[in-house]
Amino acid sequence: MTDDVTRDEVTPEDGGSAPNDSLFEAPPIGEQERMVEAILFASAEPVTVKELEARMPHGSDAAEALVYLRKRYEGRGVGVVKVGDAWAIRTAPDLGYLMQKETVETRKLSRAAIETLAIIAYHQPVTRAEIEEIRGVSVSRGTIDQLIEMEWIRFGRRRMTPGRPVTFVVTQIFMDHFGLESARDLPGLKELRSAGLLESRPPPGAMPGPDTEEEDESQEGQSELFED
Repeated sequence: MTDDVTRDEVTPEDGGSAPNDSLFEAPPIGEQERMVEAILFASAEPVTVKELEARMPHGSDAAEALVYLRKRYEGRGVGVVKVGDAWAIRTAPDLGYLMQKETVETRKLSRAAIETLAIIAYHQPVTRAEIEEIRGVSVSRGTIDQLIEMEWIRFGRRRMTPGRPVTFVVTQIFMDHFGLESARDLPGLKELRSAGLLESRPPPGAMPGPDTEEEDESQEGQSELFED
């Protein structure tokens, strides 16, 4: 992910709007930059360009203000980062260890949950049947419910196939948690395997033993990648 600041990154396609003609003069760009900074600083969740402009005076250009704000924060302890189609102020990646004592809370996920999450992230939108085909074993409802409760996955659009099965996709909260701008920034399969997040499974169609999923669900293991 590049740190280059360009106007293209915060264009109307990100949810903003083109500058509007107004009877009132828009605030100076420096003042708009301060407004964007204040909103992002006070917001617990990432904010889209459209949401920024909805809070700012009519005629403001939040996209342009973001360009200047990102430039001003370069090399600082915190920076303005893009999360999906939204923006947030976050601690510089190389200083994250300073927050570890205060913010780290370990969550244990079963091996089934880790693999299910990885499959959804790399194959989204994906149906439950497709997840089971890739894993080679069935996926319990509890595994899906846990990931939804953590707000790391959500329901996607239904497939236009017989039965219209629901699909699953990862959420913006998931991307924000792992510092990802988009799914393209996910680590490669080799990195996942080296981290212990993927392992060899029976080929699709193989008949698992009666205790396969039960044993799989009971194996709790957690890579540091999945720690809060």
